[in-house]
Amino acid sequence: MNSTTVSAELGLRLVVPDRTTVPLLAGLSYTADDPYAIRMAFHVGNDEPVEWIFARELLTVGIVRRVGDGDVEVWPARSDRERSLHISLTSPFGQALFEVPLAPLTEFLHRTYELVPAGRETDFMDLDEELGNMLWSS
Repeated sequence: MNSTTVSAELGLRLVVPDRTTVPLLAGLSYTADDPYAIRMAFHVGNDEPVEWIFARELLTVGIVRRVGDGDVEVWPARSDRERSLHISLTSPFGQALFEVPLAPLTEFLHRTYELVPAGRETDFMDLDEELGNMLWSS
């Protein structure tokens, strides 16, 4: 990890249809080069991790209220064990509901805001390069 990257391993739970949970491990990563995004790699068995990219603000707002549209929804929850965050993911392959312990997630988010304060994200981006990438792919 360098000074422009924040990463963490996070234990979370997959909520299955009968409302029991299956423990999983996810790797979180955040870089100042992509200041709006948090990458979460879900480790499911021996296969390559399944990676989703979340807006940092989505996870932050989801701590206090339900937020999200379509493929990703996030909302606060309380389980028997602890305060947690629910993350619902939908893809053409199916839907999954995860229960994420709030304390380690908020500590990770706090470190991302220390690296790139809210509202200062564009200070860490090369807008000309981003524009070039968007135009090149068209």
